[in-house]
Amino acid sequence: MHDDKGHYYYPNPADKKVRMYVRECPDSPGEIEFRLFSSDNPEIWERHPWLNRDVVIEAAKLYDKPDRDPLALYDLGVAKALLGLK
Repeated sequence: MHDDKGHYYYPNPADKKVRMYVRECPDSPGEIEFRLFSSDNPEIWERHPWLNRDVVIEAAKLYDKPDRDPLALYDLGVAKALLGLK
């Protein structure tokens, strides 16, 4: 899907208030960046910049809830499909 912020998907299809935006990194063609938006918490968009997958993986290592996988929000396959990348 696409809107004025760019290409996005719903990381949880049951929750249309949260969108994960994706783009090809302007400085590294082929590299994908992610940015989260929540209509319930729009300040997330303002506080957090575009993040590449390596940064997301490093941050996930600090996540201390074994019952949840923070990387599940950042779907590389869906991002590539949205952007037409292989």
